[in-house]
Amino acid sequence: MENLTLTGFLKHVAEKFPSYRAISTSGKFDITHARLQELVERAASQLLSAGVNHGDVVALTFPNTIEFVIMFLAVIRVRATAAPLNSAYMAEEFEFYLSDSESKLLLTSKEGNEAAQTAASKLKIPHITVTLPQPESDITFSPAPPESNVESVSKIINDPSDIGLFLHTSGTTSRPKGVPLSQLNLVSSVNNIKSVYKLKASDSTVIVLPLFHVHGLIAGLLSSLGSGASVTLPASGRFSASTFWSDMKKYNATWYTAVPTIHQILLDCHLSKPESEYPKLRFIRSCSAALAPSVMARLEEAFGAPVLEAYAMTEATHLMASNPLPEDGLHIPGSVGKPVGQEMAILNENGVVQGPNAKGEVCIRGPNVTKGYKNNPEANKSAFQFGWFHTGDVGYLDSDRYLHLVGRIKELINRGGEKISPIEVDAVLVSHPEIAQAVAFGVPDDKYGEEINCAVIPREGSNIDEAEVLRFCKKNLAAFKVPKKVFMTDSLPKTASGKIQRRLVAEHFLAQISTAKVPKFGA
Repeated sequence: MENLTLTGFLKHVAEKFPSYRAISTSGKFDITHARLQELVERAASQLLSAGVNHGDVVALTFPNTIEFVIMFLAVIRVRATAAPLNSAYMAEEFEFYLSDSESKLLLTSKEGNEAAQTAASKLKIPHITVTLPQPESDITFSPAPPESNVESVSKIINDPSDIGLFLHTSGTTSRPKGVPLSQLNLVSSVNNIKSVYKLKASDSTVIVLPLFHVHGLIAGLLSSLGSGASVTLPASGRFSASTFWSDMKKYNATWYTAVPTIHQILLDCHLSKPESEYPKLRFIRSCSAALAPSVMARLEEAFGAPVLEAYAMTEATHLMASNPLPEDGLHIPGSVGKPVGQEMAILNENGVVQGPNAKGEVCIRGPNVTKGYKNNPEANKSAFQFGWFHTGDVGYLDSDRYLHLVGRIKELINRGGEKISPIEVDAVLVSHPEIAQAVAFGVPDDKYGEEINCAVIPREGSNIDEAEVLRFCKKNLAAFKVPKKVFMTDSLPKTASGKIQRRLVAEHFLAQISTAKVPKFGA
């Protein structure tokens, strides 16, 4: 039973590799697997003293710091649910996510987060800051809870059905959907990632992706901890191209995982100012957005390691398919690889499984897949038809079972791995008193894969311009959701039945400025 929960599994790994390095904060301190478990148990006892109960949702908004790692694991240790949130959100966005997740407590670093605290205060959610002053000290809560007792935690037995992680995935036709992920989902995904990349205690990586994302959290952090391996957190708490390779070399990294945008940044740095030497890597992993075959070839040439493209989504607790390591098979540019640790099928609209090379919707099922969206029966009905989870992506499996993605049913804008709901951007735009209609859409972008543009119809008599639209967006949306370009117009293209279709709008306005193609939607 213990190995069917992430907490039990990590405890077992720590007992096996107690003195191995688990986490380093670059240039500051190193923590072993045994010490990490000790810190988690002590932090868990403080959460109990602070009144956190089984099933409570605890929101966390942090940079990539040791405090986040400890508190995430402590929250799930007391059978509560961790809800990591992007620290770049505006107060209104925090208010939605805190409210929708029904969070009972907000945890932040000692520096705090003004927007998150404003939202929590409005919702009457208590806020606690946490800090680890020294590796040998306990984590400090402020305000401090009543005296805690570590013995109280030892009596808590985690269950595979406990909801350990709660994330949101942006919907295209509705508000963002809440995705509850169980301890069983988490440990299943960690084992899938471990197996396909053969992660061992001798492996080491530098975390470049935010830990509030399923990619960085599961593939980078938890799969490493679950292998007895080590992770390094950048000193600044976020990715920095200027310190990345020095950290990779200093901590003997053997691999890293990133979105194509970050791979592109590292390639640009390599071209302008190459390192004198690069570490010997087992592999480089790319996920969360489509990687152009030309970029893959340049990465392999520059850094001397195989680049393995993978396919993942929040509802699958990240990994669904991956190209294998060289010793296990070919890695095919343009393909996201073979299914890993779950069943995968291509279904037509009637739920009939398609044969090799036949296109249809990519569908999955397995112990890593969420049981359903929170309080959203309509979304669950369409997402779980015919006994499969429907990804919304169109693709085909070739005769060797490699998955090729050719389109996307859903209209999410995938900006460098950040999935953005155009509906959410629309809603902010039309909330401006001088905007009558608005449509956000994705356009091809060399750096991010896709970028956001929007078309706006002003209200009659209004003099609103692009600068005012952007100012309003910057005030009401996180920076990564703000459109790059605004088309001011007096009409929007519609289908024969009078519906506004994003694809038509995108084609119409792109044709005005260039011969750019409408984006090929991928994973």
